[in-house]
Amino acid sequence: MKQHLKFQRFLLAAAMFSLAPLAPAADGVAYVSNQKSNVTVIDLKSLEVTGEIAVGGESPRGLGVTADGKLMAVAVRDTGDLAVIDLQTRKVVRRVPIGENPEFVRVRGNQAFVSFEPAAESGPPPTPGSKEALALKKKREEKKEEPARIAVVDLIAGKKVAEIVGGMETEGIEFSPDGTKLIITNEADENVSVHDIVSGKILKRIDTKPYGHRPRGIKVSPDGKMYVATIEFGNNMVVLDADFKVIKAVPTGDTPYGVAFSRDSSRIYVALAKGKALEVFDAKKLEKIAEYPIGDRCWHFSFTPDDSQIIAACGRSNEVVVLDAATGKMLKRIPDKQLPWGVVTYPKAFGSLDSP
Repeated sequence: MKQHLKFQRFLLAAAMFSLAPLAPAADGVAYVSNQKSNVTVIDLKSLEVTGEIAVGGESPRGLGVTADGKLMAVAVRDTGDLAVIDLQTRKVVRRVPIGENPEFVRVRGNQAFVSFEPAAESGPPPTPGSKEALALKKKREEKKEEPARIAVVDLIAGKKVAEIVGGMETEGIEFSPDGTKLIITNEADENVSVHDIVSGKILKRIDTKPYGHRPRGIKVSPDGKMYVATIEFGNNMVVLDADFKVIKAVPTGDTPYGVAFSRDSSRIYVALAKGKALEVFDAKKLEKIAEYPIGDRCWHFSFTPDDSQIIAACGRSNEVVVLDAATGKMLKRIPDKQLPWGVVTYPKAFGSLDSP
């Protein structure tokens, strides 16, 4: 049985490397942030690049679109602010100061929630447990460095209206289904924290150290029954119930980051940064059922609005890849030499950075 399953996976993986004919997707656009440039615009029907949006600074990363499709918010690291873009004119209409190292963005209504880190260090994080990692931890403790925060931005007024204190190196952001809680991953603190969204008060901390180092992605299922957090240096995803109790740690491939559910909550999709694949899990059995080869350092991905395709931003292989969502077949590789970081769509779709 195991040999038969391995052979099936081999055939599936082999098929991924042959380009299939393009299948039509829903009308709409994908927006891809590029750490070395601007935001690329991709037409979802033709899967062709149709333009670029200048953000007025280098290293845009997190991005999100309002439900009406009128505004896009982009975190720009080099300028330490949020660029608010009118999507009809594709021009920056507001710049909202955030703080050092703004990164992850989630848009809800006319508000953007943006993680930023006053104690940011340049370069990639040190390997957990290494001398460099221990030295950095000691330095932060001695300096009593400030933890990361979530800035709450009113996109219409163009100003920061609140801050929620996170942990060291806060990364992923998610909302509870009832909209009353904010759930974030804190990489250096090795936990997931749950906050009251109005007061910012911490309601619960979930220790992720037993499952590995550096929690990154966090997503709630569309039916609201579970949350999944990916553990980057643990090759695990931690599954939590609706009350934030750990159900199970599920092994993944190498260096998991972006995570999303299918619209019907039956599947969990996990992007492997070093594993160069998108894994698919049965959300009920919590078992891996497929693996689709993609590219290198594909941190974030999104379904198309009609759920027919999956688009992944693959930074280190300098491309945006498009898969058939039902079969995992590679439909197209779109060259992108600008270090793509994240991707969202409009109409809004399920993905590692957004949801309808």
